[in-house]
Amino acid sequence: MTKSALKTPRLRIRLKTAAETCVRAGHPWVFDQSIREQNRPGTAGEIAAIFDRNDKFLAAGLYDPDSPIRVRVLQCNKPVPINETFLRERLNASLARRAGLLSSKQTTGLRLVYGESDGLPGMVLDRYGSTAVLKVYTSAWWPWLSPVQNMIREALPEITTLVLRWSRNVAAPNFPADHVHPYRVLFQRDTSVEEGTPVVFLENGLRFEADIWRGQKTGFFLDQRENRAKVGGFSRDATVLNAFSFSGGFSLYAAQGGARSVTDVDISQHALESSRRNFALNASVPGVATTRHLEVQAEAFEWLEKCTDKFSMVILDPPALARREVDRVKGIEAYERLAQLGARRLQRGGVLLAASCSAHVGKDEFFAAVRLALHRERLAFQELAVTGLPSDHAATFAEAEYLKAIYLKVL
Repeated sequence: MTKSALKTPRLRIRLKTAAETCVRAGHPWVFDQSIREQNRPGTAGEIAAIFDRNDKFLAAGLYDPDSPIRVRVLQCNKPVPINETFLRERLNASLARRAGLLSSKQTTGLRLVYGESDGLPGMVLDRYGSTAVLKVYTSAWWPWLSPVQNMIREALPEITTLVLRWSRNVAAPNFPADHVHPYRVLFQRDTSVEEGTPVVFLENGLRFEADIWRGQKTGFFLDQRENRAKVGGFSRDATVLNAFSFSGGFSLYAAQGGARSVTDVDISQHALESSRRNFALNASVPGVATTRHLEVQAEAFEWLEKCTDKFSMVILDPPALARREVDRVKGIEAYERLAQLGARRLQRGGVLLAASCSAHVGKDEFFAAVRLALHRERLAFQELAVTGLPSDHAATFAEAEYLKAIYLKVL
């Protein structure tokens, strides 16, 4: 038997009509239930070719047999070889889109690759100074890790340490199933980064620590950078309440902006300690040392229910209150309730910032819930701004547009 006869045939997939239409329109996901026909079982990281009902090439992408997102589309319409050269071109294009931020001396924490929106689906690459974190959300990337880390090393010579992290729902080779926050050092060109120790980076000149080893996301919430800066502009002489404060990013910007006091409320003592360390890192920054920084360890909803103090600015940036589509309605109700509680803590003339990171709650639904909350409290208000994702998180499809925020001033 010849070698060609022994060769495994290429993985070919045909989709149901609705899914075919979505892929043709540019949607980057093919779900398992959307597959109408498949010539054989596929393996993680294999390139799947998708054909339309007329047997013409439609798209190609990374196959993941263990995920409901069965194929993550890499390219559409015109077939091109998907190899290391293809991936390197995608990475270089992603970096070129962020050239302005990459050259900044004042901001060294930013997103370099935003998955599907940068043509590298299921992959996120974040930079923290000379350290980068590669986070993967699909086992389809395992066979490609060697070329991926090589192209990152070549494209970003300033990166001395590259850490791999992966989503908890992704099966990882050579790691126990109960490894809660799995990571692996892919390369390290010096020993300045000690494993397990947070790294320090700059954001608009302020210093922050990122727990790249076990922290949420890749170690810090880089997506709120522009909102944090906006908060600083509203904070002159303000008394600020930062509910769900986490590591105190909003609080630190408020202090730099001239706030008289900031109150962090978070259920996690670890988060409050991180906030304290971030304040200490910036003790020499004008405004930070003179701002009264208070910490309250409490569940934010419960604390807001009982609190009787008033503030001139209230920041509400909770974890996702609707993590699944079935939670959407209850999530919207929770956002409305939270906005009501926050509005009650506002002085007349005060500013409310309400944010949501729930992808399953649309921006119009969220903004309407916050506005309704203030109407229910019989408060007249002026809408100052609505915001979304920052420029290094630019989204190209609906599911990636998760972050939204609204600023309201009580009259």
